Amino acid sequence: MLIPKNSWLYAALSYSLWPLFYCVGLIGTYAAFQTQSPLLWFNVVYFSVVALIAIFERIMPYEQTWLKRDGETFNDIAHTLLTKGAVQIAAAIGASFPMLVAIVAQPVLSTSAHIWPSAWPLAIQVVLGLIIAEFGLYIAHRLAHEKLALWRFHALHHSVERLWVVNTGRFHVIDSLFKIALSQIPLYLLGAPLPVFLWISAVTAFTGLLTHCNVDVRTGPLDWVLSTPRLHRWHHSKELSEGNTNYGENLVLWDQILGTYFNPPRPSPVDIGISGKVAKSFLGQLAQPFSAKGVRQILGYAPKKSDEAGASSVAAKALAGDKVGDKD
Repeated sequence: MLIPKNSWLYAALSYSLWPLFYCVGLIGTYAAFQTQSPLLWFNVVYFSVVALIAIFERIMPYEQTWLKRDGETFNDIAHTLLTKGAVQIAAAIGASFPMLVAIVAQPVLSTSAHIWPSAWPLAIQVVLGLIIAEFGLYIAHRLAHEKLALWRFHALHHSVERLWVVNTGRFHVIDSLFKIALSQIPLYLLGAPLPVFLWISAVTAFTGLLTHCNVDVRTGPLDWVLSTPRLHRWHHSKELSEGNTNYGENLVLWDQILGTYFNPPRPSPVDIGISGKVAKSFLGQLAQPFSAKGVRQILGYAPKKSDEAGASSVAAKALAGDKVGDKD
């Protein structure tokens, strides 16, 4: 049952749902981290928020046609589990993939340098860590659009033709590992403590759910600070000038500073996708970027040698038919 768009209830929900989902996720995360099984309970909270978003996608969708099946549901879920929690879920410990990486790597890679402001309140440390990690995420994301060697992996995420909560984690594992490396290594070198890594991973997890949700939410002034569904729909646009923007994963701070912020005063697009094609099967999608034939399929046709060295956004558009990845 759809909520009538001209009702007061629809208007109230459209302004309140996004911050409400975000707060529920973060408050639930805080409670989970106080337990003896924080990763398990974090995933309970995470999948509870997924369920809530899925309900509202049915009753007040941003785009009605995105409710139709596209044959990619299994692949979307499989990629999400592989890159954001498969190993842990299979082992019943329920952590997200970035959290597991931090738990294993932080004790090994932490330095004795006393650069990190460990005496600051944890909340401020998390904000600082988020800004630092976000710069790495921004660079990784932008490079994935501008370098063909990386776009061949990132194109999987952009290949969907609808946005909804299930394809939030539709990333090739190589793409995910690259982003994790660029965002977490600076924090290791600075000596950030494990709780900072865990909280950044949690914030990123819930932001990802919300940026991809097919719920008609209004985020207003938040668009200037945070990555929101409206901004991310521009990023998924097939138009090069629109899609190669808004690279921020959680914040749009670096987009604002580096000139890639985009939010014109008109409805964000629903025509999304790439000019090339990705394999139909889950395993095929994992293997496709590693073969010359697969890369040609992803790009739409064979790339030139000059482009393989690393094309700019404009060069990528000429190669891929629309833009380096048509979008993200």
